[in-house]
Parts: sequence; C-alpha cells; structure tokens
Amino acid sequence: MVRIKRVYEQPSVEDGYRILVDRLWPRGMSKNSAAVDLWLKEIAPSTSLRKWFSHDPRKWDSFRRKYKKELQANESIVEELIKLEKAKKVVTLLYSAKDEKYNQAVVLQEAPAIH
Repeated sequence: MVRIKRVYEQPSVEDGYRILVDRLWPRGMSKNSAAVDLWLKEIAPSTSLRKWFSHDPRKWDSFRRKYKKELQANESIVEELIKLEKAKKVVTLLYSAKDEKYNQAVVLQEAPAIH
C-alpha cells in the first residue's frame, strides 16, 4: 500500500515506512521531526521540471506527462521504490508542497507499477 502525506503533518504508526520524495530537504524541518526513514531524492522531478511546473494547476497534465517520462528514464529508482513497497507493505511518500492535489507524490501514487 502506497500512501501520500505532507512531511509537515504529524508522523503516525499508520504511515509505515516513510520516504521523502523531494529533491530538496523541507524548509524548517529537522531530520528528527521529519521522521523520514529514507530520502529518495533521485525519484523527485528534475530541478528544471520542478521550477517550470511551480505547482501551477494549469500545467498539471503536462507536468504529469513530463515527470512520467523522467521516471521511465530512471527505471532503477522506480524499481527501488517498488521493492521497498513490497518489503515494507505500507509506505508513505512524503512531500513538502503546500498543494496536496498537484505534486509529484500524487503522480508516484498513481503509477500502476507502484502497488
């Protein structure tokens, strides 16, 4: 099971294995308070894609397509996430974006291979 959650929300037992999927460490967050088991920054969108998207809902469909292409080009990191999900049973993908609907964790959770 793959869940998603803002890293700023309170950690809980239901989160299972907590994976940060941002390229940058969340602002104002200590490593201890983030309670991150793994920082998988290589799976995050490229810096150029992240800056272009800028969490603009009008760019969401294009962002999803471009990000999925980046993921296809980086199969080994996606395979690592799949292995973790199978081994840990419950993983929570953590993101720092304020927008809960338009962010990379949503795209990762939608990915058919990751379940």
